[in-house]
Amino acid sequence: MAGKIFYRERAQVGEGDQLPRFTLVAIADLNLKIHVTHMRKAELEQIASAVGAELIELTVPEKGHKIEIGDSPAGE
Repeated sequence: MAGKIFYRERAQVGEGDQLPRFTLVAIADLNLKIHVTHMRKAELEQIASAVGAELIELTVPEKGHKIEIGDSPAGE
């Protein structure tokens, strides 16, 4: 069974920035140590190819769990 590498796009980094745009979230069924949390897509693809893992991009809703100023959580 091939392992899985879960990643998602970082919120603080934009399309034109010269910073790694993805963050590593989890690794399943692999004996692999990764020493960074922010990576470029090409780096993720190279690692997945080398270890025979499947890359899975996690989707994040636009607002996520953050509460805008003026909004109150449900029940308050």
